[in-house]
Amino acid sequence: MGQDQTKQQIEKGLQLYQSNQTEKALQVWMKVLEKSADLVGRFRVLGCLVTAHSEMGRYKEMLKFAVVQIDTARELEDADFLLESYLNLARSNEKLCEFHKTISYCKTCLGLPGTRAGAQLGGQVSLSMGNAFLGLSLFQKALESFEKALRYAHNNDDAMLECRVCCSLGSFYAQVKESMKIALQHGDRPLQALCLLCFADIHRSRGDLETAFPRYDSAMSIMTEIGNRLGQVHVLLGVAKCWVARKALDKLSQLKLHCLSESIYRSKGLQRELRTHVVRFHECVEETELYCGLCGESIGERNSRLQALPCSHIFHLRCLQNNGTRSCPNCRRSSMKPGFV
Repeated sequence: MGQDQTKQQIEKGLQLYQSNQTEKALQVWMKVLEKSADLVGRFRVLGCLVTAHSEMGRYKEMLKFAVVQIDTARELEDADFLLESYLNLARSNEKLCEFHKTISYCKTCLGLPGTRAGAQLGGQVSLSMGNAFLGLSLFQKALESFEKALRYAHNNDDAMLECRVCCSLGSFYAQVKESMKIALQHGDRPLQALCLLCFADIHRSRGDLETAFPRYDSAMSIMTEIGNRLGQVHVLLGVAKCWVARKALDKLSQLKLHCLSESIYRSKGLQRELRTHVVRFHECVEETELYCGLCGESIGERNSRLQALPCSHIFHLRCLQNNGTRSCPNCRRSSMKPGFV
């Protein structure tokens, strides 16, 4: 079977497959595989067989054709064909829950020299690697891979890849949620911190920054409590990515940054860096006027109860009680029953 006839038969099989005549399509492709001497045509038809068996749930058959395809790619000595065949091999092992093999083949894909197909298939490689990490319960690595896949999808306007990544993230969220339940039942604080960090990263990857920030705060509290410095760095990295996503740092965000940095450098005993962030924290406080109008202390430096007056001025509760006045010390407006913050 010559090159032109091979192309015609591959196209005929695709038309049958798209019209849901799957078995007939498979028969056409198998005949091409048996009779064609065209290596490029054989490679293409093997790709069709891999995809078809994947969608039919015949994963062992999918793996068999992926192995034949990679041998064909080696004969062709083309980096693009190698990349595609290694990706199919990774996907086949992913479907068979051979996650370590999946990660190994994905790393091989990423280690291949620059190829034309790299920009198109790089997102698929990251997605497959993320699914494998998820299968091994390596949540942080899984999320990093999913984020890379999303970047590929957005940069290349690949809506289908974005959809597949979101489906994997949904599964990821469910597994982390179950892990959090177990951590709470057993009082496992390190696992709780990890789950909170994963929740925050998920919300950040979805663009829900307002939900992500409180999760990062909770994760940081536990990481600090248990002395997990590497975890604290991961939290700071996630928070920084949130601010980058916002494109600009408002004053409150800067306050949060300096406050988190201060706690990190204090725990590590790095006095020079600590002083720098303490100074910047106080500068931000002055610029935002976040201090008590009675005692002059910064609000938020200590765990103190606050009280907001109807005029929107905020003071330390103890300062108002000691002051004994019924009007706001700042604007002198008569105060009604204040609310607690």
